[in-house]
This record gives sequence, C-alpha cells and structure tokens, in this order.
Amino acid sequence: MTGANAIVKCLELEKVSYVFGYPGVAICPFFDSLESSEINSVLVRSEQNAAHEASGYARISGKPGVCAVTSGPGATNVITGIATAFADSIPLVVITGQVESRLLGSDVFQEADICGACESFVKYSYTLRNAEEIPRVFKEAFHIAMTGRKGPVLIDIPIDVQKASLRKFQYPDELKMRTYKPTVQGNPVQIKRMFQRLQNVKRPILCVGGGVLLANVAKKVRDFSHRFNIPVVSTMMGLGTMQDLDPLYFGMVGNNGRSYGNKAMNKAELIIMMGARVADRSISQPDLITENKTLIHIDVDPAEIGKNAGPEIPLVGDLSSVLDSLLAVKEELSYTEWIEELNGFKEEAELLVEKKKKEELHSPLVNPHYFLRELNLALKDNAIYVADVGQNQLWSCKHYKMKEGRFLTSGGMGTMGYSLPAAIGAYFAVQEKCNTGKEEAGREVLAVMGDGAFQMSLMELATMRQYGARVKLIVFHNGVLGLVRQYQRTAYKDHFSMIDLTGNPDLSLLSGAYGLSYISISNNLAVPERIREFLGKEENGILEVFVDANEVA
Repeated sequence: MTGANAIVKCLELEKVSYVFGYPGVAICPFFDSLESSEINSVLVRSEQNAAHEASGYARISGKPGVCAVTSGPGATNVITGIATAFADSIPLVVITGQVESRLLGSDVFQEADICGACESFVKYSYTLRNAEEIPRVFKEAFHIAMTGRKGPVLIDIPIDVQKASLRKFQYPDELKMRTYKPTVQGNPVQIKRMFQRLQNVKRPILCVGGGVLLANVAKKVRDFSHRFNIPVVSTMMGLGTMQDLDPLYFGMVGNNGRSYGNKAMNKAELIIMMGARVADRSISQPDLITENKTLIHIDVDPAEIGKNAGPEIPLVGDLSSVLDSLLAVKEELSYTEWIEELNGFKEEAELLVEKKKKEELHSPLVNPHYFLRELNLALKDNAIYVADVGQNQLWSCKHYKMKEGRFLTSGGMGTMGYSLPAAIGAYFAVQEKCNTGKEEAGREVLAVMGDGAFQMSLMELATMRQYGARVKLIVFHNGVLGLVRQYQRTAYKDHFSMIDLTGNPDLSLLSGAYGLSYISISNNLAVPERIREFLGKEENGILEVFVDANEVA
C-alpha cells in the first residue's frame, strides 16, 4: 500500500463522503488514489473555496469537512479558508501536498512552509516525513478537529511520502494523546453555584453563540430555557438556536442586533454565556457585562473563558454533557415579571419597525429590509440561508426568521465571498442526508450576497454547474462596497475612496454563460411576485436586487 492509498483508506474509515480540492503535481498521488474509492471528489475553481465548501458541508452535516490542495500557491491560497474556519470553530481536515522531503528548506519550485504560515489559526498541524505515520496522524487529526473546541487541522504531505510504501497499514482503534485531553464533564460544584445564583436574581438572561450549533444541542438549549423560564438572546453565530416565534427569545445582540435584545443584556442581573466568545461584535464593551452583574461563562474551550471578560462562575465542558447536567437539576425557577418587562421592550421596538415599513416602500429602488422580510415569508421552513459579509449580512441577520432551517455566515473572520462556496458545500451535505434517508429531498439552499462579495467567488458557478449543486443566488446590486461606504460616510465625512464597483458584470449575460436563470427586481412593487417566481423555478438562478447605494445597515 502506498502512502496515497493509505490516506484514502484513512478517509474511508472516517466515513468521509466528499473531498473538495484542486490538484497539482505535489498532491497528484493522493487524487489518483482517490479516484479508485467511493469518496466523491469536488473540483473547486480556487483553493480558498475548497476550504469554504468544506466548511459549509461540515456545518450542515455535523461531520468534519475535508479539502485537499497542492503545494506552494495551492497551499497559500487555502489559508484564508482555514483562518475563516478557525475563527468560527468549524472542523476541517486540510490536506496539502508538499515538495519532496529531501528538498524541504531549499526554496525549490512551489515550496511553501504552510505549517509555519498557518500556525496561529489551526488547532494543530503535521508535516509527515514517513508513510508509516499516516494512519496515526489521520486518526489524531479527525479526533482533534471534532473534539473540544472544534476547528481546522492541517496535514502537509510531501510527494515522496505519498508515493512511498507502508510495511503494514493499521488504523488505531483508540487514541492516547498525553497532551490533548479536552474537558467534557461540567464541574458539579460550579453547576450548583450557578443555580444558587439563579435562585437569588430576578433578571437572568441566556446568551447563546455558535458553539451551541456546532455541538448540535439547540434542542437541549430550548429545553433548558423553557424548563427554567430563562429568556434567551443570541450572537450572530448563534442565530438559529432559538426559533423566532419562541416567547422566550429576544433576538440577536451586538452592534447590529435587536434593541430589545441589547436592553435585555444591559438590564440583566445575571448573564449566562453559552458557547459564545465575549467578542467585540456581540459585546462591544466586555467590561460592562461584568459590572454589577454575575457572569457565568460556559464553554468547551478554557482559553475563551476570562479572555475578554472575567466570569464569576466559569464552567468548562462539552455543551451536550453540561446541558444534560443542567436539565437534571430539580429546581423550579420563574421570572414572570422580567419576561413581561422584556416583552414591553420588544413591543416598543416592533412599533417603531411598523412605522418605518411605510417609509421603506417609498424607496426609489428596492428596499432591502422590505425585500428580506418578504423573502423570509416565502422560504420553506427548513431552508438553509447562507449570508455573505457586508451590508447584506447585517440586513440578513436583522430579518432572518428561524423556523426549522439553518443560518450560516462568516462571523469571526468576516470573509467576503464565503456564501456561494459555503452554500455549495451545504448542498452536498443535504444530498448526503437524502441519500442515506436522513432527510427528504427538496430542501432549499440559498446564498445571499452583495455585488462586491459575489465577484470574489463567482468562479464557483462553474463548480455548481459541473456537479449540479442546487443553490439559488440573491445578489444585492448597489454598485459600491456598501458597508465600507457606510463607514466612510460617517468616519470620513462623505469622503469616499476605493468603493466604486463600476465595471460590474452584466448578470443577465453572466447567468446565461453558466446555465442559470436570471430575474431582476428594481422596485418594491415587484418584490413578492419576483420572489415567488425565483423560488418556484426548478433550475438554479440568480435574483439580482437593485438597491440604493445610500441604504444603510
């Protein structure tokens, strides 16, 4: 068995279904062996998107995403995708080809120290020097990617190691990693302290982050909230944990969150942060959430607890295990007056929204707020909505209504161009579930982006076409880099620089080149009808929505 065959065998034993990648000489032995397996290979059009597609796949499948690229520029191109996954704790196994072992350090053709380059944003990285290491390294890589705080693991494999022969292939049944033992069980003393605090406060709030969705415990969080009558808010990455119609849910917090959600955080006496970093987009002034409040921080990663705000009660552990322990507590808690107060904040805010709705319809082009409300009404309950970065992301967060679907976006890194490749990866995860009988066919996958972000990954339309990936695209066209322009408008007093997108492609022509249907909307009156027409089409398509460059998020 060659090293390349051994890699494929490892992937088969880990039940990998898809490898997203782009070939080159240094990774050709692996791809050659992959063709003899049942694992599907997906050819991307740019290496960065291999990681993004693996990310979208991982977030919907619950399995680690796998991507493979060649050495040198192939490896350096994938870096942004790795960093994006690391920032949002997405489990990836990234395989990079490398020049021959004997040439490492010689600056030969297409040599790059990818492990060194990625050191600060991978959970762990390996450079293999011996084919005999392959089974152990791959077993460890998948374990590290999926346990503790999830994230990307990099395996750099010289071409001679891929070609070398193994004396014996033996995949480990168990792992004994002395230096890697993430905490699983929550400390029972801390859990007891937590409930003692909950008994002595009148205004608690639970703030959930992306870790809840990564741990696949959204239902347990809902059960916990209802079991103890604790109201809930979410970070951007936590959107989708609670359903919007849930009477205990009070929206997203942060700079672009709901006003009543932020009020809930400000007025709470006790905050439970669960699966969330105390990051600047959600908590702009971390010191304030510990001022005259009790902060309880629950996270699988001990490095996150106390990094930005010091909790009174730190609780380290796997969220599934911790929630099982919390739900087993025999306590009766009620915060009726507090919930009534929060409902009052919510009603006030919604009255203001209702007043603004009338103004929105006077927009000269399409008002994005109105459009996204209508879109949410038309989407199927289990739709997968992938938002890009920029104004479209903030509009989407504001108007996305969680039912039984999923909301995906790049939160920690804010990587433009994420939505289209991530949506393609999500489609493959849906297909896998359909093929195994875990899900019925027909689930909608939607990528929503601005005209700037679209041009960062439009080459993936070819991948979408080649593999028949069912993804529909919505492109907000305002002819500028909208969020940068919005910032320059206030910070630089209308002195705009480097934001004009004159030269945008004609999407009516481009869509035809990729075999897509095309619909455009340029006024509010056409919005409901055009959305129904767009979603009702069998084939993939682009819906171009013309919005005013002066619209703000």
